Amino acid sequence: MKIGVFAVLYGGLSLRDMLKKVKSYGLSTVEIGCGGYPGKAHCDPVELLANPAKLAEFKQAFEDEGVQISALSVHGNALHPNKEIAKGFHEDWRNAVRLAEKLGIEIINTFSGCPGDSDDSKYPNWVTCAWPNDFADILEWQWNEKVIPYWTEEAKFAADHGVNKIAFEMHPGFVIYNVDTLFRLRKAVGPSIGTNFDPSHLIWQGADPVAAIRALGREQAIFHVHAKDTHIDPYNTAVNGVLDTKPYDRLPERSWLFRSVGYGNDYKYWKDMVSELRIAGYDYVLSIEHEDALASIDEGFGKAVTFLKEVILDEPMPQAWWI
Repeated sequence: MKIGVFAVLYGGLSLRDMLKKVKSYGLSTVEIGCGGYPGKAHCDPVELLANPAKLAEFKQAFEDEGVQISALSVHGNALHPNKEIAKGFHEDWRNAVRLAEKLGIEIINTFSGCPGDSDDSKYPNWVTCAWPNDFADILEWQWNEKVIPYWTEEAKFAADHGVNKIAFEMHPGFVIYNVDTLFRLRKAVGPSIGTNFDPSHLIWQGADPVAAIRALGREQAIFHVHAKDTHIDPYNTAVNGVLDTKPYDRLPERSWLFRSVGYGNDYKYWKDMVSELRIAGYDYVLSIEHEDALASIDEGFGKAVTFLKEVILDEPMPQAWWI
């Protein structure tokens, strides 16, 4: 297992400076944002696909620094009811797939997206209740008319370009936000649908990441993993529960906060996750995603690297030599 980083946190640096920065922490794996919400600071697929010389230069930077790309990330909402917004996210997704083919990368991290409640909607409608029955009707319309048709077509497009692992981050606000919803799409579309497993979003929903890993592992549905933590505020949660729409900068008032790894949960918690990942057959990358409002980029990232070095098992699994 390796430690990596979602490199968008160093979007203010050039590509080569970012790679040198990552190496200075002893890492050799990065996840590259190339459109959608993560932006294109280090990688603009349109530019690279149109210019073979720039594509060659891009590849050379990684070879020179000895750094591997764990996945391309193009988190967006291609199902947005605003057709112009949806078109932009859709084009970003398809260009990321085309670039992945050129780079020999088979994993793309993304969001499932969220439609509106009808073809006339202006904004997404994230359904979380089965009653009143309006909500159940909206949910079925979204899945049958938008979600399944779109991702059925896009899974074929991805496979045609050598991308065999579409790794959805299970994120509230989108139709895939937990294990159950991921499996619903996987059952409808096929085994190329899996997860970029980010425990932070499951933690604040009240799910147990170890139990989620076990369920996903049975189906070999874990394609990539984010290392991001969440702290649940016991006092605010006791009053208001975990559903929280307060801005992320209102720290004392929120029910939960994203934290650097180790500042939400302890070593035992994370060691249990790493062990369960290995039992599930996942022995790839823990990609640090730093979104901690209490820690600077360098300090939060550095603390996460130090913590995870104590947590990961980086040598191959042994034979049971004691039996």
